[in-house]
Amino acid sequence: MSNLRLAVCALALTVCSGARADNQGPTHFACDFNNGYSWSYDSGKFKSARADDLSFEIGNIDLDKQSATIILDGKSANTLKIVRNLNANTFLEVVNEGFLNITTIYDRDPKTGKYPAVHSRHFGLFGQPIFAQYAGTCTAKP
Repeated sequence: MSNLRLAVCALALTVCSGARADNQGPTHFACDFNNGYSWSYDSGKFKSARADDLSFEIGNIDLDKQSATIILDGKSANTLKIVRNLNANTFLEVVNEGFLNITTIYDRDPKTGKYPAVHSRHFGLFGQPIFAQYAGTCTAKP
């Protein structure tokens, strides 16, 4: 295949996939997770419970530098690493104790204008494993 044909095919794939030429989507999201469960390990088995609703913001998103900031109650709380995915970006937070919080924000839903998202927390309390999984949406903020 000629170089011109390859270039045209690559351009067509980029346009069809919705990729942006500047490698940057929204730089700030407000996220709400109103569907979640947590699991705790006790007496040899995991037990589940409905988790309280959760909301936070992710700002200062720089996909090229793969960094962002989590914002809690209007204040920057921690630096996030970004793993770029096909049709999504995953934000990784390593909290002080070494546990992980993971948020994946998918491409915008054209029907709702919101970004479907999943948030997971992996931690422990008093030596007992605990994790939580949330589903929700994020909204781009100016």
